[in-house]
Amino acid sequence: MTRIRAMEQADIEAVSTIRVRGWQAAYAGLIPRTHLDAMTVEDDAERRRQWFSRPGRTSRDLVALGDGGPVGWICVGPCRDELPDRAGAGEVYALYVAPDLIGTGIGRRLLDEAHALMRDEGFTDAVLWALDGNERARRFYERAGYRPDGATRDDDYDGTALTELRYRRRL
Repeated sequence: MTRIRAMEQADIEAVSTIRVRGWQAAYAGLIPRTHLDAMTVEDDAERRRQWFSRPGRTSRDLVALGDGGPVGWICVGPCRDELPDRAGAGEVYALYVAPDLIGTGIGRRLLDEAHALMRDEGFTDAVLWALDGNERARRFYERAGYRPDGATRDDDYDGTALTELRYRRRL
């Protein structure tokens, strides 16, 4: 049985492993292989340690725990976009589940807990960004009530421009 709790400093290596392996699995064929191959758990963990210990950090991290430790991770906080009602919007910054456990309900449990956390913090809406072409993620978020709101942004990965779509839902 998986349980959800706040992420702790001791979870950083496991979360970085989930995130890097998650990127490499979810974005294969979408993001250039050179970018995915250059990702390392060690580099990600170092960035995560710096982020996690930053004073005044407004994001919140939750982990899903399996028998051997973290098997999923979600990070949420205030919306970073310029929205007319930005004060009422929270944002899902990241959500990753160990690739071999995708489809087992862990991601949905993390998302449900994050929605409850955002509601408790006074947010009325949630936004997130999904890579155009990542159909699995887009279907997952749409089943959770998210809909594209028309906003897009482009990111560059090793010289390849990729489009992300913003999704939004009421909490």
